[in-house]
Amino acid sequence: MAQPAAQRPAVQHLVVRYAKRGKMRFASHRDVARVFERGVRRAGLPIAYSSGFTPHPRISYAGGAPTGVASEAEYLSLALTSRQAAAHVRERLNATLPDGIDVIDVMDDADGPAGDLLGALEASQWRVVLPGVEPAAAERAVASFLALREAPVERVTDKGVRRLDARAAVVTLDVIEPAEPHVDIRAVVTGVQDCAILRMVVLHTAPAVRPDDVLTALREQHGLVPSSPPITTRLAQGPLALLAGTSALWGRCCGAGEP
Repeated sequence: MAQPAAQRPAVQHLVVRYAKRGKMRFASHRDVARVFERGVRRAGLPIAYSSGFTPHPRISYAGGAPTGVASEAEYLSLALTSRQAAAHVRERLNATLPDGIDVIDVMDDADGPAGDLLGALEASQWRVVLPGVEPAAAERAVASFLALREAPVERVTDKGVRRLDARAAVVTLDVIEPAEPHVDIRAVVTGVQDCAILRMVVLHTAPAVRPDDVLTALREQHGLVPSSPPITTRLAQGPLALLAGTSALWGRCCGAGEP
């Protein structure tokens, strides 16, 4: 006897890399999850469901970028009850998802190391545009920050005030030029003449250290204050060895080098 649709076994797992752009950077993780659940249904994908009285689509999400932050490298996994071509899934999803949520790549877990990516997201590379900050001032603040053994900051959460060491999670931090080839041209800040652009690689720690925590340390301890809210974008995430160096897998799995 055929199993109910909600309990059909998954025969394929796909890793989806997607971007949050424009106004969708203000969408919360729950908002994005609802968007993808609707998108999967509208695309007619044979999604597998969990068992029990309230079956849910088997969509697994990696740690999402904070609300208000754009990203070129968000990840999720889809469990499907029949095999689908990765390119076909990408096309169908993009036809149903709203503007600002864009599927960049879909990878089959049978294709090799890409399939293990969700379990190996050790760090993220971030770009932060600081309006009204001179690059020379940013370089001085960054040098002072990197010389610290620790940089304690406080973040207000739903459970109260949490104390974090922003320095411990930062692997690299530098000031970059807008003309560098890996800098996305979409990062140009219209109407801002003077700005500094930071690039940082931050480990995925528990509790998580975010770029905002690093900016808090730069502001409180080194006086680096932008004239308007910073514009933060996650450029890549993946194994630390890839983020710290170069690899053929870097552009495909982690997100760097995309136009």
